[in-house]
Amino acid sequence: MSEAKCPLLKQTKMPEIQLGAHTVKSHGMKVARIHMHDWLILLLLVVIEVILNVIEPFHRFVGEDMMTDLRYPMKDNTVPFWAVPMLAILLPFIVILVYYFIRRDVYDLHHAILGLLFSVLITGVITDAIKDAVGRPRPDFFWRCFPDGKGVFDPVTKDVMCMGSKSVIKEGHKSFPSGHTSWSFAGLGFLALYLSGKVRVFDRRGHVAKLCIVFLPLLVAALVGISRVDDYWHHWQDVFAGGLLGITVSSFCYLQFFPAPYEVDGWGPHAYFQMLSESRNVNPSIAVNNTYVQQSDLEGVYVDSQHDRELSRVITHDSSPILEGRNGMMRY
Repeated sequence: MSEAKCPLLKQTKMPEIQLGAHTVKSHGMKVARIHMHDWLILLLLVVIEVILNVIEPFHRFVGEDMMTDLRYPMKDNTVPFWAVPMLAILLPFIVILVYYFIRRDVYDLHHAILGLLFSVLITGVITDAIKDAVGRPRPDFFWRCFPDGKGVFDPVTKDVMCMGSKSVIKEGHKSFPSGHTSWSFAGLGFLALYLSGKVRVFDRRGHVAKLCIVFLPLLVAALVGISRVDDYWHHWQDVFAGGLLGITVSSFCYLQFFPAPYEVDGWGPHAYFQMLSESRNVNPSIAVNNTYVQQSDLEGVYVDSQHDRELSRVITHDSSPILEGRNGMMRY
């Protein structure tokens, strides 16, 4: 059936992808200026994060009889503090940068970096705010309070009277939720969503290898959380809450800038398709040159499915007079 008989088929053609037409050099400053207020908000989040780490957390009552679950030995971090930003920020940034050199799309680069930073910083602020407010003791709290192993408690209230270093005791009141875990799931969770859109993991072709690519960052984040329990820095509830917080915030931040990975346009940011739409309105007669490729070529599954859908719709429409004639004969 030709397209002349099926004009609706032409409407299923997707927008053009302009490869290399929007680089950092040509459009970088323009995109950054549009989102200047977002970058200022990021700076504000950094300031709030610093303040939350400086202030003293709530010192929860810890009685002598509560020390049973807080006597785990003090251990070094399997995943050091400095390694968390490397996993949650630097690693996703490298992946995003590599994709930029392949795609040459400043809209994708800018919005991916902005979404990643928002994901990590919002998660960090929420995590540290809850830490300071809750003040839950860590599993090794006893040894933080009493490095010599001799517990001292108030004779009336039976509350702890810590003898250890103030900085160590302060850190001992920051168990819930796990910052390592929330940061890891915020950054690597965002990376998993980013990759799922780029490799089109939900294209209904059943390539399990794509799922493995998407699950790998989440596995790394989960292992970071498990290490916090193994090192006796956190209770399992702290890790569970941190992971849930990180993956939730990363999902919201990703969807702020990108369509859901299972959508047809899930491979690119919202701003890119908005730019294409605006450019068409300004100059609808833009010709397709050799630097353009049709997204319909990249989204063959979608176009084919829509094609089949429209064909069935047209066939049903064309055959409706026959069906009506048969129904009329049956009535008589």
